[in-house]
Amino acid sequence: MRIPIAHPMVGAQDVRVTSAVLRSRMLAQGEITAEFERKFANYVGVSEAVALCNGTAALDVALKAVGITDGDEVATTAFSFIASANAILYQRATPVFVDVKRDTFNIDPDDLRAKISKKTKAIIGVHLFGQPFDVAAIQEICDDNHLFLIEDCAQAHGAEYRGKKVGGFGVGCFSFYPTKNMTTGEGGMLTTEDADVARVVRLLRDHGQSAKYRHTILGYNYRMTDVEAAMGIAQLGKLDSMNAKRIGNARYLNRHLDLDGVQLPRQAPGTKHVYNQYVVALRPDKIDREQFASYLGANGIGSVIHYPLPIYQQPLYRSLGYSKEGAGCPVAEEAARSVLSVPVHPALTRDELSYIVSVTNGFAGAP
Repeated sequence: MRIPIAHPMVGAQDVRVTSAVLRSRMLAQGEITAEFERKFANYVGVSEAVALCNGTAALDVALKAVGITDGDEVATTAFSFIASANAILYQRATPVFVDVKRDTFNIDPDDLRAKISKKTKAIIGVHLFGQPFDVAAIQEICDDNHLFLIEDCAQAHGAEYRGKKVGGFGVGCFSFYPTKNMTTGEGGMLTTEDADVARVVRLLRDHGQSAKYRHTILGYNYRMTDVEAAMGIAQLGKLDSMNAKRIGNARYLNRHLDLDGVQLPRQAPGTKHVYNQYVVALRPDKIDREQFASYLGANGIGSVIHYPLPIYQQPLYRSLGYSKEGAGCPVAEEAARSVLSVPVHPALTRDELSYIVSVTNGFAGAP
C-alpha cells in the first residue's frame, strides 16, 4: 500500500461548482464569496465572517484590526507553524513564546500568565492539530489583563470547546490550505462578533477601499476569489462528515496501536477534537524517530514531523536575538524532539487503517 499523510477531499461537486464559476467569467471576489462568508459565519455561530486569500493574511489583519503595533508584545505558543508568530512580526510587535502542555501540545495557561507584561496587548492561541486549547483559562487571563484573544483555527474547522465551535470566542483565523479539514486550494477566513473588527478587516483586504477607488486606509490585496469561495461552500457542506471520518479513524488507531514507547493523542475533557493531524510522541529511549519514520516510509506509510523546532529556534528567530534555550519552553522543545504525525485523513479505508496498525505495531527497531 501507499498511504499519504494527507489527501485533499476534492470530489465531483467541488469540480462542478468551480467549473460553473469559471464558465460565468465572474471570477474575482463577488456574491459567491459573500455567500460563503454568510454560511461560514452561521456554521461557526458568529455574526461576522470575512473571506481572505489565506490563513496567514487572516492572522495579519486580525492583529491590525485590534490595533497591535510597534512596541507591543503578543504572546503565542512556541510550538506551532511559524505563521502564528510571523504575523506578530508583521506589526513590528514582539512575539513572546509560551510553553505548551505535555498532554495536548496546546498553550499552557500557567506559563502564559507568568509571561504577561505591561507591554502585552494580545494572545494568539492555536487550536493545534484540531484540538481546542483551554479556552476558559485563556479567556480569564485575557479578561484579567485586558488583552485581545486571537484564535488560530487553521487546523480546527468544526472543533468545539464546551459545545461551542472554535472561532467564536475571540477573533478566529482559519486556513483553507489543501491539508486542512476543508480546503479551497488556498484561502482563509476571519470570524468575529465585533462588527468594527469586521469592518476594518474588509477595508484592509481590499486596498483600504470604502467605495470604488476611494481608499481611506492603507490596505492590501488579501481578497478571496469566487472560484475559491464556490469550492468553500461545497467543502463546508461536507465538513462535518469529513470530520466524523477523521474522528472515527483516530478512535480506531487509539484502540489498536500498541507499541512500547508511543504516546497516543489525548483529547482534553469538554472538547471536540477534529484530528487535522494524528500526532504521536515517541520516547527517545524506546524509539528512534528517524529510524521509525524511515521504517514507515519503506512500508508505504507517509509521516511528517509537526514540528521539528520550537518557533524561537528557527533561524529567523535566532537572527532576531531569540536564544536557542532562552524562551523557557522545555515542553515545546521536548515535543519538537519526539512528535510524529501519521495518516488520519478521511480518505483512509479500513484496510489501510488496519495496515497502518499492523506495520506500526510490528516495528522492532531500537535507539
